Amino acid sequence: MAAGDKWGRVGLWSLSSAWGDDGVLLFEPHSRPVACMAFSPANPTDLLSASYDGSMRRMDVEKAVFGDVYEIEDGLRTFDFLSHDGMSLLVGSWYGDIAVVDRRTPGSSHESLHTLDTKVVRCVNVHPVMKQYFAVAESQVVNIYDSRFLKKSKCTVVCQLKGHSKSITSAYFSPESGNRVLTTCLDDRIRIYDTSVITNAPLLKTISHDMKTGRWLTKLSAVWDPKQEECFAVGSLSRERCVQVFHESGQLLHTFRDENLTTVQSVVAFHPTRPVLMGGNASGRLHVFADGL
Repeated sequence: MAAGDKWGRVGLWSLSSAWGDDGVLLFEPHSRPVACMAFSPANPTDLLSASYDGSMRRMDVEKAVFGDVYEIEDGLRTFDFLSHDGMSLLVGSWYGDIAVVDRRTPGSSHESLHTLDTKVVRCVNVHPVMKQYFAVAESQVVNIYDSRFLKKSKCTVVCQLKGHSKSITSAYFSPESGNRVLTTCLDDRIRIYDTSVITNAPLLKTISHDMKTGRWLTKLSAVWDPKQEECFAVGSLSRERCVQVFHESGQLLHTFRDENLTTVQSVVAFHPTRPVLMGGNASGRLHVFADGL
């Protein structure tokens, strides 16, 4: 498992390994907070991280070596893989720019740069099947674009997912089919849209969920389970701290609790193949719920 912190450090945690004293290896590839991390879909030893310091790095997990992928002066906020081999990327900056980056091209620049009609890009997510389409969580709307028709500015929107009244923290296509988009918004709502027809995405379900994390906690984001794409998990602000799992219909399927879980799990993530759910809090602690580890 991998995690990044607000000091720019990246940690690897192996529950079954004797790394150091606690199974954790810690690295410092960035100088400011790590905003986004992901393993390559084609190579599980490739770990990519993007930071507020404007750098994107690639770590070879086996060799514990870092290399430059992309770098700009503005801070980086989010990225996703534009190709199945993980070599082509979409990278979002703090100030509304989307860069297309090809890792095979020498240097650490972009192939193209596109300015969206927004002040900030909070989340970028690529359709899992039709890779030309990607969703962007902007101020109070989620826009879907076609990467084949991007312009330097004033990019044409394929579809808009409307109905949000405050800032959107995340927007994710369902991981297998892409027929749903899951959004998390500071208006205390989780929403699910039908994107089976990419040009027309009606709202299917709205779920009330407290998002008032305050100034010092990372905003909550609901994430799909890659093993069963109709289910998703999200942290909770309830007094009895927990992580909740919902069905796309809005039904609460399970609540993960433990006597050691005493803080809000602002960030949650599923293992792609194993029955493992991980949550992270604001003080740098990770909690793992697992079956059979």
